[in-house]
Amino acid sequence: MLVLFETAAGYAIFKVLDESKLQQVDNLHKEFETPEKANKVVKLKHFEKFVDTTEALAAATALVEGKIGKSLKKVLKKVVAKEAHEQLAISDLKLGGVIKEKLDLNCIHSPAVAELMRCIRSQMESLITGLPPRELSAMSLGLAHSLSRYKLKFSPDKVDTMIVQAISLLDDLDKELNNYIMRCREWYGWHFPELGKVITDNLAYCKAVRKIGDRTNVATSDLSDILPEEIEAEVKLAAEISMGTEVSEQDIGNIRHLCDQVIEITEYRTQLYDYLKNRMMAIAPNLTVMVGELVGARLISHAGSLLNLAKHPASTVQILGAEKALFRALKTRKDTPKYGLIYHASLVGQTTAKNKGKISRMLAAKASLAIRYDALGEDTNAEMGAENRAKLEARLRQLEEKGIRRISGTGKAMAKADKYQHKSEVKMYDPSGDSTIPSTSKKRKFEEIEEEDAGEEPETPVVKSKKPKKETVTEEEEAAAEETPKKKKKKKKDKKAEAEEEEPKDEEEEVAVTESTEKKKKKKKKKVKEEEEDDE
Repeated sequence: MLVLFETAAGYAIFKVLDESKLQQVDNLHKEFETPEKANKVVKLKHFEKFVDTTEALAAATALVEGKIGKSLKKVLKKVVAKEAHEQLAISDLKLGGVIKEKLDLNCIHSPAVAELMRCIRSQMESLITGLPPRELSAMSLGLAHSLSRYKLKFSPDKVDTMIVQAISLLDDLDKELNNYIMRCREWYGWHFPELGKVITDNLAYCKAVRKIGDRTNVATSDLSDILPEEIEAEVKLAAEISMGTEVSEQDIGNIRHLCDQVIEITEYRTQLYDYLKNRMMAIAPNLTVMVGELVGARLISHAGSLLNLAKHPASTVQILGAEKALFRALKTRKDTPKYGLIYHASLVGQTTAKNKGKISRMLAAKASLAIRYDALGEDTNAEMGAENRAKLEARLRQLEEKGIRRISGTGKAMAKADKYQHKSEVKMYDPSGDSTIPSTSKKRKFEEIEEEDAGEEPETPVVKSKKPKKETVTEEEEAAAEETPKKKKKKKKDKKAEAEEEEPKDEEEEVAVTESTEKKKKKKKKKVKEEEEDDE
C-alpha cells in the first residue's frame, strides 16, 4: 500500500511495510511513539519538493477544491503508475474519486488511513530526511497566509469602497446642483422673473434659459423639444408682458454658461446613480431590495464597510445616523429616537405616523439579516430579501387596516379587540358621619331669606343675622354633647342615616330663625316711624 501525504514543502509518497498494523486503529499511535518504531511501519519512497510559494499555493488550492494539480499529476504518473497493482491511501475522498477517474488508480479512504496520516504527521521530521524543521515551519506559515487570502476570494465586484465613495459624491453633487440652480434662477429672474413661476422643473428651466437667452427671443425660439405646448404658450405670453430689467449680452453669456454647468452636472448625476444602483445590486442585492439603493448605500457608508455593518445588531441598524439625537435623549433622560437613516426607506415612508416606529423596528430586523447574508453568504441572489419584504408589506397592511387575528380552533371566529375599561368601583370614605354638627351651606340660607323678603317686602334690603346662628349652634352643641356617648357606639351606616334625618330638622329651625328676625326688623321700623312722627 502507498500513502500520498501533502506537506507545505511538497508531496511525499510513503510505502506501508506492515499493513497488518493498520487493522488495529486504536493502537496505531503506539507504533509511532519513536522515530525508530515509525520507520518500521512506513518508509519514504519519493518526495517532490515545491519550487516556490506560488507553486505551493496552486497545489494547496487544487487540493482544497478537490482537483489534481500539475505537480501532483506528475508525481502520480512518475511513481504510482509503475506500481498500479497497489492501493493508494489518500486523506480526501473527493480527491480519490478524481484520481481514479483520470489516472485509473485504486484509491482508498478509511478511518485507519486517517489515523495513519495523523501518526505520519507527528513523526514527519524523522520520516522525511533533508528537510530542516525551521524551514518547514516557515513554509507552513507562508502557505497558510497565502491560502487564507485565496479563501477570502477577493473579487473587484465585492469592493464596497466604491459604494462609499459613490454615495458621498452623489450627496455632494446634490448640494452643488441646488446652489447652482438657485443662483441661476435668481440671476435670470432679474431679466425674466415670470419664467421661474411657469417652469418648475430645474433641468427644463436651465435648458429653456440657454435656448432663449434674451426674453425678446422667446417669440422666435422653438421650445417644443423642451416644454409641452401649454407651458410654451404661457412662456411666450409672459415674455410679452414681462416686468424684468434689461441686461447686456455679456450677462446673458455668463448665465448661459452657468446653465451649461447645471445640465452637465445633472447628466453626470444620473450616470452616477445608475452606477451606484448596479454596484448595490452586485454587492448587497438583498439589502437593496429591502431598503433601496440610496438608503442601503448610506448605511454601508455610515458603518464604513459592508462587513462592519453586518456586525451591528438590528437595534443599531435601526437608529444608525441618529447618534446625536440618541445621546441627547440619554443625557436629558427623554425618549430615544425610533429611526435614523432607515426612515427614508419606502416601507417606512408609506406608513402612518402611528406605525412608523413599529415598521422601522421590523424593517431593521429583516435588513440586518439581509446584510449578513450579503456580506458572508456565497449566493448573490435577492430571493431572501424579496421574501422578507413581502412579509413586511403584509404586516404593514395588517397594521394599517387594523386587522384582527384569527382564533386558533375553528378558524372562522374572529377575535374582538375591545377597549379595556376599568369597572371596579373605588369606595371613598365619607367624612360626613364623623361630625354631629349639621353642615348647611350659607349660600342656601341666604337664598331662602332672599325669596321670603322678595315675597313680603321687595324694597327692604336683606341683612345677614349673625346672632341667631350662634344661638342655633349653641343649642345644637348642647344637644350633641348629651348624645355623643350614645352615638360613638354606633356604626358608620347609622351615622349616615342620622345625618340624613337631621337635615330636615335643621331646615325647620332655620325657617323659624328667619321668621323671628323679620318680626324684629318690622318692630324696629315701626319704632323709627313713631319717633319721627313725635319729632314732627
